[in-house]
Amino acid sequence: MKNIKIRKGILFILAVILLFFIADFIFPFRPEIRYATQVTDDKGRVIHAFLSNDDKWRLYADISEITPLLRKTLIYKEDQYFYYHPGVNLLAVVRAAARNVFTGRRTSGASTITMQVARLLEPRPRTYFNKVLEIFRAVQLEMHYSKAEILQFYLNLVPYGGNIEGIKAASLLYFGKPPQLLSLAEITALTIVPNRPSSLRPGTRNEALKTARNEWLKRFEEDKIFDRNTIRDALNEPLLVKRLHAPKQAPHLTIRLKHEFSDQPVIQSALKIQLQNQIEEQVKNFINRRKVMNIHNAAVLVVNNETMQVEAYVGSADFNNPYDGGQVDGIRAVRSPGSTLKPLLYATAFDRGIITPKTVLNDVPENFSGYEPENFDLHFNGPVTTEFALANSLNIPAVKVLKEIQTSSLIEKLRKAGFKTVDKQAKDLGLSMILGGCGVTLEEMTRLFAAFANEGKLRNLRYTAQTVPGQNGTALISADASFLITGILTQITRPDLPINFDNTYHLPKIAWKTGTSYGKRDAWSIGYNRRYTVGVWVGNFSGEGVPELSGANTATPLLFSIFNSLDYNSPKGWYKPTEKVSLRKVCAVSGDVPSEFCTNQILDYHIAGVSAYKKCQHLRWVFTDPSGKISYCTYCLPENGFEKRTYANLAPELIAFNEMQKIPYQKIPPHNPACERVFHEGAPLIVSPNEGSEYYIRKEEPQQLQLACHTANDVQEVFWYVNDKLSKRAAPHEGIFINPPLGRVKISCSDDKGRNSDVWIVVKRM
Repeated sequence: MKNIKIRKGILFILAVILLFFIADFIFPFRPEIRYATQVTDDKGRVIHAFLSNDDKWRLYADISEITPLLRKTLIYKEDQYFYYHPGVNLLAVVRAAARNVFTGRRTSGASTITMQVARLLEPRPRTYFNKVLEIFRAVQLEMHYSKAEILQFYLNLVPYGGNIEGIKAASLLYFGKPPQLLSLAEITALTIVPNRPSSLRPGTRNEALKTARNEWLKRFEEDKIFDRNTIRDALNEPLLVKRLHAPKQAPHLTIRLKHEFSDQPVIQSALKIQLQNQIEEQVKNFINRRKVMNIHNAAVLVVNNETMQVEAYVGSADFNNPYDGGQVDGIRAVRSPGSTLKPLLYATAFDRGIITPKTVLNDVPENFSGYEPENFDLHFNGPVTTEFALANSLNIPAVKVLKEIQTSSLIEKLRKAGFKTVDKQAKDLGLSMILGGCGVTLEEMTRLFAAFANEGKLRNLRYTAQTVPGQNGTALISADASFLITGILTQITRPDLPINFDNTYHLPKIAWKTGTSYGKRDAWSIGYNRRYTVGVWVGNFSGEGVPELSGANTATPLLFSIFNSLDYNSPKGWYKPTEKVSLRKVCAVSGDVPSEFCTNQILDYHIAGVSAYKKCQHLRWVFTDPSGKISYCTYCLPENGFEKRTYANLAPELIAFNEMQKIPYQKIPPHNPACERVFHEGAPLIVSPNEGSEYYIRKEEPQQLQLACHTANDVQEVFWYVNDKLSKRAAPHEGIFINPPLGRVKISCSDDKGRNSDVWIVVKRM
């Protein structure tokens, strides 16, 4: 009989266990907690917290944030047998049930920490049936989660009155510190608040809370939980607590990260919060001093070149200023880049072997199929070296280089670099894009310059502290071209050096490039050294232009100020030439490999096997009569009575510039008039009108059309034809005007050597 009872008892227990497992399978317990989003800095400190979707300050605390002191205090107070029971303390349940029966009212709930977690996860009215469900859920929790995880659930969900839930939210909002830094007195105060959240609410019931805290501290001493001295220190600690505002630092980046990682309760950014706050203060003070100039905003991005982590992200001068668009994120705002894309253009040309730093380009007025760019200062410099053109941000040389490498090539580079707006605008972009005729963001520009800092390798910016695989980068330009660009951008003898910065200790060792958009709406300055790349934009989010705005004197002082506080004496050293970059002698006049004419030679960097090996032709031999008044070609060269002389071999546009500016130059004498040879090379270049253009004239006031061309040095006269009929004859660089006929019109220009060029235009009446 006894064995039968035992077997029945065992079968009953097995049946209960089986029933439990079936119920666990049918009604699984998978808590889905909607935490509030918190963004931390690179050290894990909370810098910005957001309300959860149900408007709760419910901040996730990791197991590592639960200190031994917090764990010990909580378990002693709430559930001393937490580590020994399976979710339910049967002795406590029996004791509580007996008390409830004999007293006729509920005097003790016997809830363990696990049961409280079950109730917090699935709140229900307090009935006996719901208590059974609570016990079932508690056992489920013990089956599927460790004790540490259950304790973590409790500390993340325990209510503290109002919309504050969890120890981390309470710690930050009442004491302004994370749970790891709480003292015994502070921990004790927070562990007793959930039992009486109304009567012991921190900040409003501090005296009552202090009294209750001290009672528990004395109980800890009586039960020898902590030593006497520790308890005395805790009792003497004042209770300085009040409701604080949630941290809201680095708002532009943290809001961005919240949207990008909406399902993550904790987002660890790469920000160095001390640096972030320092730069925010610099930007705010900088703009405050310039508001009298009607300049109201700025944005700054700081990138660590080694890790590509964004260590500072300032989207505007003041996030809380609604009048000047403070909540606009200037890091991602699409703006005109001005001249800041020129380094990429010249680097691409270096890699193509088209130019080297000392290659001479003509900075003279030029017509590019109707597009006639001007320099920022409306001044032309004539022949200049490539490095001078880039350091001085000259426009005409840049457009000429872009025309040679083709706009599509630069667009492809920018696409590769992740310029999204350029990709969208690609079909509408032309030569003007290199002067700011496209849309970019400070984020894109800073990443591009970080590629120069990393020897031409383009890598993704990292906004979080998470390790990202495949960060070796892709080659945007060669390391050789990157070195050449860096050398040019490091020069300080240039006009975009801010006033009063030359030869002062305030000038950091960096390579930098400035830019000012058309209409003076955007001022840029982006610089880098071995350790950091810093991008600065200054302007108005409204798009309003300011006459005083410029990259040099508006954005660069802020750039220098940031570098001086960030990395003034960088321990990383400076860039050294790559294996393929070496020095060679070139002609100072042309920048090409010296020929027999080159008496003045200088050193120039070149890329071995890439840079063109072009012999200098800045002079040419010309046969003349002894008086130098007539020149001969090889066809009409007499047997004797001639001399061989050198003359400048000038480009047609440079000759036109010299004529326009009244700059004297050595002209080749007129060709032998008795010669019957017909020349083919060097035909006149018609610069007005433009090939394929449409011109409209008014019936009552018919306008005249200008005819202009560029010719070689040996041309003395040109002949203009309209629809193959001679219209006028003129000097090579003389501008003439005609009244064109309506319809499709052929304009021809022939020089005195018989060389001819044609363009077709359409003339319509308005």
